[in-house]
Amino acid sequence: MSKKIVVITGSPRKNGNSFAMTDAFIKAAEGKGHTVTRFDAAMKKLNGCRACETCYSTGKACSFDDEFNTLAPEILEADAIVFTMPVYWYSIPAQIKNVIDRIFSLVVGGKDIAGKECALITCCEEEDMSVMDGVRIPIERTAALNKWKMVGEVLIPGVLKEGDIEKTDGCKQAAELADKI
Repeated sequence: MSKKIVVITGSPRKNGNSFAMTDAFIKAAEGKGHTVTRFDAAMKKLNGCRACETCYSTGKACSFDDEFNTLAPEILEADAIVFTMPVYWYSIPAQIKNVIDRIFSLVVGGKDIAGKECALITCCEEEDMSVMDGVRIPIERTAALNKWKMVGEVLIPGVLKEGDIEKTDGCKQAAELADKI
């Protein structure tokens, strides 16, 4: 069954390791007949949530109009959401954190976002797998809060420089993640 998938990226490096895994996932997902919408958060004009709780009062997800308002309808229509990002200072990069915080507008706006599938693709410089906990745990909690089903995670340690991902099976794992959606 063909699904609508939204892939939200958090890296500003277009040739970086998380982008390589993202590309592998998207190619595999589209090869399975899924429709994929990609939102590169680091390349968009996005502000943080202002907690004003005026969500959808103007007909848009956020009263403060920026590019999140183009993403919100895609999230609402999606069957699955895939977050891809590198780990920055043991946490989620600010570029993608803004998106995650702004999903609050869908909840405040009374939109039904339960029942979606969710997945994570991430990588980090260090070899210690626990370094990715600062990304993995918030994504898992976001999924649980929104009643999304976590279908898989690709967690690749030991990559820093562009191209380091090619020394791992990260792109292969990312492509295989498409089988779980």
